[in-house]
Amino acid sequence: MSGLNTMTRRTALKGVGAILALPLLESVSPSQSKAAVANLKSPVRMAVLYMPNGVNPKTWTPTGAGSDFQLSRALSPLQENKDDILILTGLFNKATDTGDGHYVKTAAFLTGTTITRTTGSELRCGGVSMDQLVAQRIGNLTPLPSLELGIEPVTTGVDTNVGYTRLYGSHIAWATPTTPVAKEINPQLAFDRMFRSNVASANYLPRKSVVDLVLEDAKRLQSKVSQADRIKVSEYLDSVRSVEKRIDFEERRKSAEYKSDPLVIREIEKVGARIKDYYSDPARASERSGDHTEHVRLMIDLMVLGFWSDSTRVSTFMFGNAVSGKNFSFVEGVKGGHHQISHHENDPEKMEQYRRINSWHVTQYAYFLQRLKSIKEGEKTLLDNSMVLFGAGMRDGNAHDPHNLPLILGGRGGGALATGRHLTYEKNTPLCNLYRSMLDAMGTPVDRFSDSTGELQGLGDPSFQGLKT
Repeated sequence: MSGLNTMTRRTALKGVGAILALPLLESVSPSQSKAAVANLKSPVRMAVLYMPNGVNPKTWTPTGAGSDFQLSRALSPLQENKDDILILTGLFNKATDTGDGHYVKTAAFLTGTTITRTTGSELRCGGVSMDQLVAQRIGNLTPLPSLELGIEPVTTGVDTNVGYTRLYGSHIAWATPTTPVAKEINPQLAFDRMFRSNVASANYLPRKSVVDLVLEDAKRLQSKVSQADRIKVSEYLDSVRSVEKRIDFEERRKSAEYKSDPLVIREIEKVGARIKDYYSDPARASERSGDHTEHVRLMIDLMVLGFWSDSTRVSTFMFGNAVSGKNFSFVEGVKGGHHQISHHENDPEKMEQYRRINSWHVTQYAYFLQRLKSIKEGEKTLLDNSMVLFGAGMRDGNAHDPHNLPLILGGRGGGALATGRHLTYEKNTPLCNLYRSMLDAMGTPVDRFSDSTGELQGLGDPSFQGLKT
């Protein structure tokens, strides 16, 4: 491995067909002074998790303000992470308030612009999305400038109800005003993009574990670093291998040979209690909630690996496309599709099902925060050095309303955010003020972003308890 004799705190393991970036290491070259090491700072990462179809407004907003608040029913899965989040109330994406249903709100969630109505492929969003602005300015510092993930494939055709191409509803990341960034929905392909040096040839080579491919290099590294770094590298490699096994298992489970392949049964025993609990009975696998949930969590774990290894510092994830009709009957108490239920018409039964779907999404967000929090990075955690925005482009899905958007910002952004508060802002405070603040925390400041009027007040000030609406 080149660089073993002159290691940097960020290094990579190499093998035939694989490059595996490593997390921050404390073992540095002798030429670096203790003072220089002490001054080294971990990079700040940013992720955006997008939820389609809005929320039940009656069960979303916490009670209380500032640090004296109680989580609502929909947000209850965040109880363990209450001190790690900022819940933001009162923000408005004005440019999407056009009367259109979902597409304007989805495509412009991160741009703060008004998209051009079209029924064809000549997309025009009106601006570069906030995440891609960061990627264009600091993406050269990592192997991947950004990582875009999702669950549902791109939808095509025209939604005749509103006269927009459905392509708009499949993207939140825009590299240019006319160029959406494609998202990856296949965990294996996303993994290969991150860790295999020649993805094009990967399908023609034996599917050997990336960890095995770099194992010889890893052994050489282990002999040259501190005991603490040896433990850190081992934990990281175990995590990468675990994700690989889960991806492989999911691919086998979907294959026609699933029920008769004895390798699958042996694989179940290897991938851990959670997968075993969901799938140990092959005959009932399709009935269980693990299919969709595991797909989502694999994508979340890939984002964690991307941040942990510094393979990327910018990522977006779409739980679903605009107007997603994903059937959530796997959630207890829910019967039917997400979009249909979001049009609740104030029916109590539908609104309760809507709340349960919201809580499922919040649970996955909490899982992401907990994974980041479990990983040490120097004296802090990976969550301390990250910002993870979770939200939707509309509030009540029944009204398609972009006022008072449901938004949560997790992590401390390398010290830029003082968490553990519910912050209420004046009515119609621009959503893009939040984006200006996030851009600044990422080291990519701008004077203005879309309709921003300044940075969002109080994000880093623990004494700020919010404003009256």
